[in-house]
Amino acid sequence: MTNIENVDPAETWNGLQKDNTAVLVDVRTRAEWGFVGIPDLSQLNRQPFLIEWKEYPMMNTNEAFASELLEKLDGAAPSKIYFLCRSGARSMAAANLMSEIFATQGQATQCINVAEGFEGDLDSDGHRGNMNGWKARGLDWRQS
Repeated sequence: MTNIENVDPAETWNGLQKDNTAVLVDVRTRAEWGFVGIPDLSQLNRQPFLIEWKEYPMMNTNEAFASELLEKLDGAAPSKIYFLCRSGARSMAAANLMSEIFATQGQATQCINVAEGFEGDLDSDGHRGNMNGWKARGLDWRQS
């Protein structure tokens, strides 16, 4: 396993803003994108890559994840890739996989986990989206 850096959503936004080659990959499911929303990077003249890590509804690991991401990158390995899921677990797994693949290919792409994810941690009432995460931090997002 490689050492993946964890950053919060605000640091992710700042990193994307400072580095126009950096990419955000949202690894949640189609259902999450549709019902919960997606990050809106239009201020940065970009869109997040939407690639399921676990395929809805069976939640099996998407065996084609790496090839789908590499295809979207179209041979241009960015300096940094930020991986985002609901709360930071699936995105960490995706970041680890891609970091290993890039290292094997001799590419210096830094894979970074968005630790709080899109919805953040559960609050005392068992709800997400209130304590932390992309939405709770007031970053741009939209319904897809």
